[in-house]
Amino acid sequence: MSKIEVNKLQTLTGHNDCIYALTEGCDPRYFYTGAGDGMVVEWDLDHPKDGKLIARLPHSVYALSVDFSRNLLFIGHNFEGIHVIDLNESKEVWSLKLTDQAIFDIKIFGDEAYIGTGDGVLIVVDINSKTIKKHIKLSTKSIRVMSLAKDKRQLAVGLSDHTVKVLDLSNDFHPVANLTGHTNSVFALSYSPDESILVSAGRDARLKFWETDSYSLQENIVAHMYAINYLYFKEDGNLLVTCSMDKSIKIWDAGEKKLLKVIDKARNAGHGTSINKVIWSSYQGNVISVSDDRTISIWQIEAN
Repeated sequence: MSKIEVNKLQTLTGHNDCIYALTEGCDPRYFYTGAGDGMVVEWDLDHPKDGKLIARLPHSVYALSVDFSRNLLFIGHNFEGIHVIDLNESKEVWSLKLTDQAIFDIKIFGDEAYIGTGDGVLIVVDINSKTIKKHIKLSTKSIRVMSLAKDKRQLAVGLSDHTVKVLDLSNDFHPVANLTGHTNSVFALSYSPDESILVSAGRDARLKFWETDSYSLQENIVAHMYAINYLYFKEDGNLLVTCSMDKSIKIWDAGEKKLLKVIDKARNAGHGTSINKVIWSSYQGNVISVSDDRTISIWQIEAN
């Protein structure tokens, strides 16, 4: 694999508390952040310094998800439920009281929203009727992260009971697999773009690669010093980025499962505290990261 060069393009500020949530917009030129200050901000990669406040809520925001077919932004509002923003008009169009728990992740598939809660319940919401369709109790521990395999019609759910549970969306959420092996909470989870691999990681700082035909473990890597908070594939599936409580971002060759680059404060003027989320933008191929240090960093990643 070629050598990776890193250039820090921007440091964005504006949030008044740790930034926990990050997602790309329908138009990938835009991305959205949510933080402990209850603020949800829209950022424009062409004019990155001009963040636009689109929601201000009384509690922390840990989860954001874009409904690409309707251009809606779903906000997980801790201890309450979801707020839904029409991104064309930058205003709230509906909300739903769902839970008194933290909401750690939201995924949208077709006409349904899947909301993962702090008491281990997966709440299924019908987007068109704005009603709760189903509660699925998966654990007594928190649902921390989810990933969709849309072609396979499967939903992988990472939990604080150290497992990853895979559910069949075409068969009423019937269990497909229960993946064990992590020794602590699973915080990070993603299918590869071709859905052949599921990668999981979490508080045990290990990166696990599972092939998705039988969900057998392919590789188990000690990847960071401390908890891995999130991971994200580049659009072509060749590279993978992880971020950690150890204040570093790492770039991996997804096929070879090899570390290619470490981005940190000493080498790259990186974040000074835990990095909570990272995405590989499909707009210009830059990596975007958010941190407990209240800043957003935009990184140019070049493979030479």
